[in-house]
Amino acid sequence: MSRLARNLIYSFFLIQGGCSYTSPKWDSEAPYPPTRTPEIGDILHTATGHYINQQELFSSLIHYPLVYVGEQHDNPASHRLQLEILKAMQARYPDQVALGMEMFNDGQQAALNRWVAGELSEKEFLRESRWFENWGTDFELYRELLEFSRDQKIPVIGLNVTKALGRKVSMTPLDKLDHGTREKLPEMDMSDPYQRSMIEKIFAVHEPGAPIVESFFRRQTLWDEAMAATVADYMREHPDHHMVIIAGGWHVNYGFGVPRRVHRRLPLPYTLVGGHNLEIPEEKLDQLMDVQIPNFPMRAVDYLVYQEYEVFKPKGVRLGVMLDDSDDQVGLLVTERVSGSAAAEAGISKGDRLLRIDGVLLEDNFDLIYAVKAKRPGGSATIELKRGDETLVVDAYFGPE
Repeated sequence: MSRLARNLIYSFFLIQGGCSYTSPKWDSEAPYPPTRTPEIGDILHTATGHYINQQELFSSLIHYPLVYVGEQHDNPASHRLQLEILKAMQARYPDQVALGMEMFNDGQQAALNRWVAGELSEKEFLRESRWFENWGTDFELYRELLEFSRDQKIPVIGLNVTKALGRKVSMTPLDKLDHGTREKLPEMDMSDPYQRSMIEKIFAVHEPGAPIVESFFRRQTLWDEAMAATVADYMREHPDHHMVIIAGGWHVNYGFGVPRRVHRRLPLPYTLVGGHNLEIPEEKLDQLMDVQIPNFPMRAVDYLVYQEYEVFKPKGVRLGVMLDDSDDQVGLLVTERVSGSAAAEAGISKGDRLLRIDGVLLEDNFDLIYAVKAKRPGGSATIELKRGDETLVVDAYFGPE
């Protein structure tokens, strides 16, 4: 895949997460425009143009078996809203609520089940689910949601497909896929005109050509159909349950992504909740694309929550090394070291082999990643390393923010 294609897909994900556009049309089809200019924290019932408060929102949502919440992956405001909605659903239907998450695929379901059962520590869960390899967004943004699900024994359902399957479908037309791959696919409806129109508008900004548009349209359809199939299967097997489904905004907005495809399989009532950024920080402006949203004949969401695009600042720190754990030797080989980093200040060099951090044996890259992410600015770590035939112990200090 070309660099242009990768950049376009990255930009699409930013939009998909619910970012504002230069020319938003969120309310273009709303029959009753709001009576005043919205403010951060407002919640608009788009069908009537009435503002409601959070409790009124929750009182409405609990009547639906399926509640879709479109998120902006890197916006903490999106994740707080998800958690509050899940809490409201659980309070109304204890032991009858499930959480469906785009962020996990079917291959991670065993780890999710063990997490909810309380059988895994956070470190064990992140390792077993291969979080850092499968989802690019910081786990810190999802920690409270997953901890609440574990504490309340709420089933967490991985909705997505593996990256490998997504890549294969992206690179190969459906009719040319091998039999084994086709057997893994859900029912694929490639005929939705609104989804195609949206993707064409997004990719038209850089005029990449039809093959790239078709490639991403296949992949997007696979994601939506797979998530829809998983939701429908779960609800068919648990007809007394309610499910909160969280996914990037463009899997939810206007309903043509996951919701319509679930309804084709299992026609249950559903509602859509989305966020709209009234304030966008300057450092995020260069990530937005000037996409003219098609004038779709349906409302984007049923309940629109006006938010700020908050800048997520991870609490963790960085050591400043690149590592290789692919050989059979003990420890992690330092392949690169960032100048001026905590590693550099500690005297760690390229070619060193890191053995332990704070006494914990480093068996693979994950051990170091997790240990460093648990550190905070102003903290330190004691690192045992091997340099040639010599074993050294150094202290790495993580400066203030």
